[in-house]
This record gives sequence, C-alpha cells and structure tokens, in this order.
Amino acid sequence: MPLSLYLLAMAVFAMGTSEFMLAGLLPDMASDLDVTVGTAGTLASAFAVGMAVGAPLVAALARDWPRRSGLVGFVLVFAAAHGVGAVTTSFPVLFAGRVVAALANAGFLAVALTAAGTLVPPDRKGRALAVLLSGTTVATVAGVPGGSALGELLGWRATFWAVAALCLPAALAVVKAVPAGRVNEEASGGADLRAELAQLARRPLLLVMLLGALVNAATFGSFTFLAPVVTDTAGMGGLWISAVLALFGAGSFTGVAVAGRLSDRRPGVVVAVGGPLLLTGWPALAVLAHEPAALFALVFVQGALSFALGSTLITRVLYEAAEATTMAGSYATAALNTGAAVGPLVAATALGTPAGDLGPLWASALMVAIALLVALPCRAVVAAGRPLHSTDSTAVRQR
Repeated sequence: MPLSLYLLAMAVFAMGTSEFMLAGLLPDMASDLDVTVGTAGTLASAFAVGMAVGAPLVAALARDWPRRSGLVGFVLVFAAAHGVGAVTTSFPVLFAGRVVAALANAGFLAVALTAAGTLVPPDRKGRALAVLLSGTTVATVAGVPGGSALGELLGWRATFWAVAALCLPAALAVVKAVPAGRVNEEASGGADLRAELAQLARRPLLLVMLLGALVNAATFGSFTFLAPVVTDTAGMGGLWISAVLALFGAGSFTGVAVAGRLSDRRPGVVVAVGGPLLLTGWPALAVLAHEPAALFALVFVQGALSFALGSTLITRVLYEAAEATTMAGSYATAALNTGAAVGPLVAATALGTPAGDLGPLWASALMVAIALLVALPCRAVVAAGRPLHSTDSTAVRQR
C-alpha cells in the first residue's frame, strides 16, 4: 500500500476521533448543557445525518475542485466547528456545529475514498479501504478513549479543543499525501454526473448499501451508549469507560485488518461467518454486562465482528458503484452514516424500555437480525467477488 494512503488515514483518525468520542462524554455533556442523556445522544445522530446527506451533495459539488485544496479546506472547516463547540453553552449551537463538522467530514471522506481507489490496482480496493478505515479504528483504540479520559479529567470541552488541534497536522499530512489534480480528471475522461447518479437505481448497489447501513446502525447504537453500561450496569468508575472504549477500538482494528484481506475476493465468507456471530454477541453482552470480565471480552469481540462485517459491506458498495467513478465514495459514506444516524436514535428509544441501559444492546441485535434476513435471499449479490466493470478494465490497461 502506498504511503499516501497512510497519510490520508491520519486525517481520518482526527475526524474519526470526533465522530466516536461522544460515547465517553455524553453523561457530562448532558449535565453541563442541562439535557437528558438521550437528548445528548442526538448529537451523534446529527453528525451522522450530516455525513449521510452531505456525502453525495458535497462530492457532487467537489467534482471540479482542486482535490488537494478541497480536502485541506474540509479539514480546516472541521477544526473551526470544534472550536465553536468547545466554547458554546447552547445545545442548539452545539447541535448545529456537529452538523457543519459532519458536512466537512463527509466531503473529506467521500473524496478520499474515491481517491484511495485510484492509488491501488483495481482488485485491491478492499485493502485500500482497510488502510483508510484504519484511521477510524485507531481513533476508537486511542483517540476516543484518550478523549474520554481527557474529558473525565478536564471536562468535555477540552476534548473538543484537542480534536481541533489534531486537525492541523492532519491538514499538513493531506498536503503531502494528495496530488494536486482535480477529482473529475481521474474519471477516465470525465464522468457524467447524471450517469453516476443513475447507478443508485441498481438493485445490487441499493442492497449492499442497505445492509451496510443496518450493520453500522447496530454498531453505533450500542457504541454510543456504552458509557452507562460500564458505570451503571457493571458498576465501575468513570475512568473505566476509556478502557472499555479502547477494547472496542482494538477489536475494530483487528476486524478491519482481517476483513481487508478477504473483502475483495471472499466477502461471502465474512458475512456467512461474522453475521451470525455478531447477532449472537449483542444479546450475550446484554446478559453478561454486569460481569466486568465478560464485558471486556465481549466488547472486544463485538468491535471486531462489527467492523469486519461493516467494512466488507462498504467495500461491496464501492465495487457495485464502480461505474460511478467520482461518486462511489460518497455512496459508501452515505450508507455507513445512514446507519450511524439511525442507530443512536433507535438505541435512545430503547433506553426507555424495561431493559434500561441494556436496551441499546438488544436493539443492535434486532438490527443485525434484520440485516441477515434481508441478505439471505440475496446472498449471491452479497457474496460476489470483485466485479470486473469497464472502469476496472480501463484501469488495468492504464497500469
């Protein structure tokens, strides 16, 4: 894998830290802003909605932008939104800031995902995606637990300032990593936007987008509300939240690393093995969460399975959208973040059930079950290896 991919992953790390960090900060933010934990949890959904809606919109607008300066601009807007979030005392202003940050993140990720596919041979998109997503998984291993610990020690606003500061070296990394061409110049003569949008009418593409969204909804639904499970159900102190989040992140890193080697050629193996295990794991975690040892082990396993399955399905989106040479990354981003928007909302509703703090875990199991039921009659599409589209053939000849 080229060095430029790893430098792009550094920027993804900065943004991923922000996307996930609320999982360890919600109780303090809710108290400081005088809202309920469930209401504070809508900040995660606000970010995800901005990502899901913004990815196709911003990717379409950015088709004719200079790619390097566009990506740097997205990073700087992202930093500014966190600076505003760090000083505001208004929940609506913070909510709006999360949407703005999400739009910037969406634009960055949509362009970066498409760019990543041009940096490697056409049959290694899964590996390239795994490298890019490693920025996100490292964020869950180090950035999010670190942010949670920083918030515990200095308050949640310090974490927002830290993310804003982290964006500066990320912007420098983008300058060094990304060639100075325009996005649309790499689309083999310039792709027609209407033709690329028409790809969304294809049933296989819609199917894998739906499955990716459902699995990611299950992941974010439980991840967002892990903090009260740690402190209330398991009865551990606030600093243990960081340890649990780090375990989830370590699992997610492992899952992406393993799935990245299979998602190009053997996605059906990942789905057939990982899907039922993931479905079993969420109820097991709900039943055993009061035991710290079981909680630690299952959080790691669920992180690995969630990201292995989720990243494989998102890779399938990139392959099924291969004809949409400048918009494929935005479709993958939209699918991933539609789930990230819906998951916390469903999980927040589950908090009001008799299951209480464990409600989100049961809700995640339900969402995975729906995904598997949808996938079963369409398993030939899900399990397909890399399709050789015309764009792949062109890329092979060019190389």
